[in-house]
Amino acid sequence: MERLHRHHDELRWLYMELYGNDDMFAELCGQMKLYYDQRSAKLKKLDAEREAAGEWYRKRDMLGMMMYIDNFAGNIKGVQEKLPYLEECNVNYIHLMPFLDSPKGRSDGGYAVADFRKVKPELGTMEDLAELADKCHDKGISLCMDFVMNHTSEDHEWAKRARQGDGEYMSRYFFYADPSIPQEYEKTVPQVFPTTAPGNFTYLQELGHYVMTTFYPYQWDLNYRNPRVFNEMMYNFLYLANQGMDIIRIDAVPYIWKELGTNCRNLPQVHTIVRMMRMIGEIVCPGIVLLGEVVMEPDKVAPYFGTVEKPECHMLYNVTTMATTWHTVATRDIRLLRKQMDIVCSLPREYTFLNYLRCHDDIGWGLDYDTLKSWGMEEVPHKKYLNDYFQGKVEGSVSRGELYNEDPVTGDARFCATTASMCGVESAGFEQDEEKMDWAIRKDLMLHAYMFTQSGIPMLYSGDEIGQVNDYTYKKDPDKVADSRYIHRGKFNWGLVDNIKDKTSVQGRIFNGLEKLEKIRRTEAVFNSDAEVYTKDYSDTSILWIVRKAEGEELHAVFNFSDEGKTIWMPEKAVYTNLMTGVTEEVETVELSGWDFVWMKR
Repeated sequence: MERLHRHHDELRWLYMELYGNDDMFAELCGQMKLYYDQRSAKLKKLDAEREAAGEWYRKRDMLGMMMYIDNFAGNIKGVQEKLPYLEECNVNYIHLMPFLDSPKGRSDGGYAVADFRKVKPELGTMEDLAELADKCHDKGISLCMDFVMNHTSEDHEWAKRARQGDGEYMSRYFFYADPSIPQEYEKTVPQVFPTTAPGNFTYLQELGHYVMTTFYPYQWDLNYRNPRVFNEMMYNFLYLANQGMDIIRIDAVPYIWKELGTNCRNLPQVHTIVRMMRMIGEIVCPGIVLLGEVVMEPDKVAPYFGTVEKPECHMLYNVTTMATTWHTVATRDIRLLRKQMDIVCSLPREYTFLNYLRCHDDIGWGLDYDTLKSWGMEEVPHKKYLNDYFQGKVEGSVSRGELYNEDPVTGDARFCATTASMCGVESAGFEQDEEKMDWAIRKDLMLHAYMFTQSGIPMLYSGDEIGQVNDYTYKKDPDKVADSRYIHRGKFNWGLVDNIKDKTSVQGRIFNGLEKLEKIRRTEAVFNSDAEVYTKDYSDTSILWIVRKAEGEELHAVFNFSDEGKTIWMPEKAVYTNLMTGVTEEVETVELSGWDFVWMKR
């Protein structure tokens, strides 16, 4: 009641602004109390601890890992059995990729949800999920899940009733009998998948209506103008939080409000909804964190944090930096990466980004082409260069992978591969070339060290810790063959885990190399979340230099994005500690091999 009292006026004001419906607001408050009462004593205790600690998710020992349950361990119970391995990886934040019930063959990788309160039967049950969360909490591990707010599957109960012509359920989606309205929308709304799922509407023959489907025809967009939709989705959100979820990833946030005559992205009402969701969470289950998935450039992403007084998401993905990192690998030119890091570093330090090198998705080359153009890199040929480079078609490239959603007309395409395959582990292994393998492992560890140096929380993709390479067997599976993203979503190879004890093996070198980086990050104050972070100008465009300052110490993190060895001149001759070797001495210059880095603390 105390927390409700604190937020009540603002929550009511925002709710009435959108819906003007007193009865529905009263129902929402009543249901919030009900979900609070249903929340377990153990979770309430965790809420209280986290509320008292404040910003628990920003501690410098936070390390995340994302995984598909079936690929990693078969099912939810399997993940529970593998918790000791995850502890060995120093992981204390597990993002389980979509696991809610969705129709086979029309699931969009689990992002077409048929039932928000049911786990896919082959993965287990809600009871299994709650038990996994409980066991994770005993070990100090947080669980993250995807909450798909923008749409439901066409197999969802609401969609089934809407398809039968039930007006109450049709009003929960966007249905139009008159084709001119969808045509109006199409004038201003961009297409998400122009080649595989063109347009933003799907015609339902049996109903004689068009339904809005921004993503795929089997994913029907929810109509958040209807307060019933907002309320029911908030009840689903609270139900899942009560299963013990700690981090709720809001999928495709910018899309959730639609307005004719606009591009239906990033509209003001989206921020109203996310702000209300933040308050509802803080009232009922204040230990949980909202993670926004906003795939946009940094200046469009930042508003989803809200303001320091009226926060929205606790954390956001640092999407742009991920794509620009690989651009930097292919061009040996750090200028764009540095420019984007400067934008991120200029934001309030309270803002928390999630950093990653690779995820479950493809890499789209949505780079800052206005800036690149001024350096002589034109969009169309540059995208082609990047895709050719990472497929290994460019002289000097060691990367291997495949294109995704290639458009034969424009030549535009995205790219798919694992981190290790992009760094050359696959090609070196295929050629059985030890020298090339040394380079590949060094590049892999350098990129991870660079990710650990950024502000925010580092996130590994399951398999990266053992250097898992591309899995081409997806081509033999009729359900997967059309989607090249499965190349980097291969089954986790438990046979390789045995090799991590052998420090001379590829797996041992990568695993132990990462472990060393993680340990340094956990123990050194320069990696605090509130450290001052900025980039330093250096005369060589293949050298990225990041400075972190905290508690009277400063870290000079220098990364060589090129094949050539470099002599690095420190700002002044002084006593530094090399955090990787532990050696403290007076230093004026440092020798850096190609694709290597140094962490120097003074």
